[in-house]
Amino acid sequence: MKENADKARALDAAEMAKQLRESQEQNFRLRFHLSMGQTDGVKKIRQLRKERARILTVQRERELLKSAAPAESVKKPGKG
Repeated sequence: MKENADKARALDAAEMAKQLRESQEQNFRLRFHLSMGQTDGVKKIRQLRKERARILTVQRERELLKSAAPAESVKKPGKG
């Protein structure tokens, strides 16, 4: 599990966006085939959903780090 998150953290923003688009398209196709009765396994759908969640989590972590960085650099005036 941790390895997959580390792989997502190693990607840059453009690669992560590309991965999200591809997984969303593949998820749509798999769900379509499932509804038509052409596939009987849901394992791949679950894997794609988890992969997408990992990528979105890493994106959110980066957003939070960017917003927290300027706040940390501002020093509070000391007493005296």
